[in-house]
Amino acid sequence: MKYLVREKLFAIGDDYWIEDERGDRAFYVDGKVMRVRETLELRDARGAEVAVIRKKLVSLRDTMTVERGGNVLVTVRKKRLTLLRDVFRAELASGEELEVRGDIVDKEFDIEYEGERLARISRKWFRMRDTYAIDVEREDADAGMLIAIAVCVDRLVDKEHEEHDKHDD
Repeated sequence: MKYLVREKLFAIGDDYWIEDERGDRAFYVDGKVMRVRETLELRDARGAEVAVIRKKLVSLRDTMTVERGGNVLVTVRKKRLTLLRDVFRAELASGEELEVRGDIVDKEFDIEYEGERLARISRKWFRMRDTYAIDVEREDADAGMLIAIAVCVDRLVDKEHEEHDKHDD
């Protein structure tokens, strides 16, 4: 199942829908403005909370967490010592790890578990520059969690580029 994301809307305070490939509303993103730290809530079409995405305030490397039911489900951060491309890892609460690899900046990357692709994130399916799709490839995969991981990676990369641009000025 493919989900359509308009990335320019990933600003804190913006609320918007993520649609499925049929154009139906699948997930609602609620950006929380009045919080001390960056927080997004991901809800299903009926309004049930699927995940809460938070930027960790204190960490050596920029880190985001995905919570469900008040518990951390996934911790997402850039992997250390990668030479050619950005690689992120999403560590599950169980200790298992998902890898996020590919062309992260241009939104052409995969989320993998033990070498098996669970989801592909891609812009190439769309003409609009600020739109990309998250194609959840396995029917038994947790679509909400994979979408939340993609959102985390997107936010972390944007923040990294903002900081890089500040240092160039």
